[in-house]
Amino acid sequence: MIGSKVNDILVFLSVVDAGSFVAGGKAFGLSRSTAGKAIARLEDAYGARLLNRTTRALELTDEGRGLYRQGLEIRAAIEAADATFNTEPGAPRGTLRITAPDAVGRRLLLPVVKSYIHRWPDMRIEVGFSDRIDNLIDSGFDLAIRVGVSSPDSSFISKTLMTLKPVLCASPAYFNDRSRPGRAEQLDLYDLMQFTSRGDRQGWRIFEEDGTSVRVQGRVRLRMDSAEALREAALAGLGIALLPHLLVEEDLVAGRLEQVLPNLDCGSVPVIALYPHKRLLEPRVRHFIDVLTAHISQI
Repeated sequence: MIGSKVNDILVFLSVVDAGSFVAGGKAFGLSRSTAGKAIARLEDAYGARLLNRTTRALELTDEGRGLYRQGLEIRAAIEAADATFNTEPGAPRGTLRITAPDAVGRRLLLPVVKSYIHRWPDMRIEVGFSDRIDNLIDSGFDLAIRVGVSSPDSSFISKTLMTLKPVLCASPAYFNDRSRPGRAEQLDLYDLMQFTSRGDRQGWRIFEEDGTSVRVQGRVRLRMDSAEALREAALAGLGIALLPHLLVEEDLVAGRLEQVLPNLDCGSVPVIALYPHKRLLEPRVRHFIDVLTAHISQI
């Protein structure tokens, strides 16, 4: 029966999202055993293993990833159908799953999440902080906020939300036993701290006041995949970092950090929203982007 299979697929999605049969079944009011039987029925029906079970985790097989993607479409269609019976046409329902970078994401999203939940109190929001974009669909995210990247492939729609101005900054204590640089070329003599993600290293291209471009190689002593960790390292006096002004603005005002070579232009970095291509954008995603855009316009 199609109806029972759809229900089993929804249970399958819940188990994958929760990472366990116990938690996934509980979301449907089912026991671990009953949730396991639902997935076993699917595996029998499709003649393929969907999950590899270990004592510590559940891992999707290739067939499982395919069914998960299709299941997301089924769940979205059901939620869209439910939404048509709301007293407010097009109002968001269900759970909105977002992934965002940790440092900038927290500063941008938390005020928006507060406004969004206040406006639609029946909505649930899950946020994962990560710089990865290749797992947007497979991990069940509806929306990704990313800094300094473009859409990874044609299966994503991208929307530029704002641009960030990076600044060179360091703790005043870092210069207790050394002079401050006077030109971009002198940065090679200092301890630089750079962002890296999955082997891709950040390169610094800085522009002098006359527009001359300078590529800073420098003495890179520390690389990390977290902008927040780089900020903490700068506060600790470990060197000079290139960070979004939005992230370090309060530290600069309070004197915990100081801007290095403030007359130089360090370029700009886009903040984009990424979401999978779909014929109709779910109300929960569309409304969140609207609230986020309105918030950013006031920054």
